[in-house]
Amino acid sequence: MEFLRNAEIFAPEAMGRGDLLVCAGKIIRVGTEMPGFPSGFQVTETDLGGRRLIPGLIDAHLHLTGGGGESGAKSRIPPLTLESLTRNGITTVVGLLGTDAVTRSVADLLAVTRSLSEQGLSAYCHTGGYSLPPATLTGSVRSDIVHLDRVIGVGELAISDHRSSQPTLDEILRIAADAHVAGMMTNKAGILHLHLGDGIRGLGLVREALVRAEIPARVYNPTHVNRRRALFQEALELADRGCTIDVTSFPVGRGEDAYAAGEALVSYLDSGLPPERITVSSDGGGCLPVFDSEGRLAAMEIGDSGSLVRTLSALLDAGQPLERVLPAFTSSVARLLRMKEKGRIVSGADADLVVLDELGNVTDVMALGRWHVRDRKMVIRSVFSRGGE
Repeated sequence: MEFLRNAEIFAPEAMGRGDLLVCAGKIIRVGTEMPGFPSGFQVTETDLGGRRLIPGLIDAHLHLTGGGGESGAKSRIPPLTLESLTRNGITTVVGLLGTDAVTRSVADLLAVTRSLSEQGLSAYCHTGGYSLPPATLTGSVRSDIVHLDRVIGVGELAISDHRSSQPTLDEILRIAADAHVAGMMTNKAGILHLHLGDGIRGLGLVREALVRAEIPARVYNPTHVNRRRALFQEALELADRGCTIDVTSFPVGRGEDAYAAGEALVSYLDSGLPPERITVSSDGGGCLPVFDSEGRLAAMEIGDSGSLVRTLSALLDAGQPLERVLPAFTSSVARLLRMKEKGRIVSGADADLVVLDELGNVTDVMALGRWHVRDRKMVIRSVFSRGGE
C-alpha cells in the first residue's frame, strides 16, 4: 500500500492540497483526511512536498514497433522502449502501423503491445495501417477488434496523402462501420483513427461520411490536424459536429504553415467548442518526413514521445492553467478511448500518476500502482535495457 501525502492534486481539475491512498494498482481514497492504518499494515509513505500530482499521460498515437521506411529499409525506425515512455510521464499507450504494414505486421504490433503490458504499462493498439485493404491478423478489422484483447480500433488509415491507398467514401464508411459495431460488441473504443496528409482534399471525406451515413461522428478520429492551418480550421468544424480531433506534438519551424500542438490546443479551447473533443498525441517512433514535388523523401525527423510532456510544460510556461490544458493529455483521451479507469485521479481509477516539479518536468511516475521513475531515476527497466537510458 502506498500513501502519497501533501500533493497539489490536478484530477485533472484543480483539487488543491490533498493525499492519496493506493492499493493493488488502484486509487482507493483521495482527500485531506485519511483513516488510521491498523498495526501490521505495510504502508509506504511519500511526502510530495506540495508538488503537482497529475494523472498519467495517455499517448494515443505511437509507432511502438517503429515507423519510417519511406526511403528504403535503412530508414526503418527502431521500436520504442519502455523507458522512452515512462520517463516522459506516459502510462497508457496506443500503438499503430503507418506507411509500412508489409514488413511490419499487426502480429508484431500486438506482441510489442503485450510486452509493454507485461512490463507494467497499460498498452493497446489499432489494427490496420495507412493502406487498403487494412492489414489484419484474423482477416477483418471487425474480427480483430472483437477477438484480440489489446486491439481497440482501426488506424492510422491515411487520407489526403500521396502515401495512402486513396480510399473512396464507400471504403471509409465500410471500415468505420466495422470499427463502430466491433466497439459496441466489446465496449472498446471502436474508432477509425485517420492520418491526415498535406493533400488539398483535407477532411472532405469525413465531412461527406457524416452526411451520407448514420455512423456516429465520434467514430471518426482525425489526427495531425495541426499540420496545416487551413486543415485545422476544417477540423474545428468536425469537432463542432461531434468528432474528436487530435493534434500532434511535432516540431514546427518559424514561418511554417502549421500550428504547434500547444498553440492549436489553446486556439481550440478559446473557440468555445466542447473542450473534451480535442486531444494531443506524440507520433512517437514515427517518421516526420519532408517530400519533394515528385514524392521523394527529402528530409526526415523522428517523432519523440517526450514531445508530449514538453508541450504540456511549454503551455504552463506560457501561463496556461494546468487544469485547463491537462484534459487533452489525460481525461479527454480516456473518454474517446472508453477507458473509464484512466485519465483521472478519483477513487477506483487506476493508479497511474505523475509528479511534476515547479517547471512542469516529470520527477516521478507510477503506473498501475508501481513506481517506474523516482526522483528522475528509472526504477523499472525493460528486459534488454543497457542501464544508461
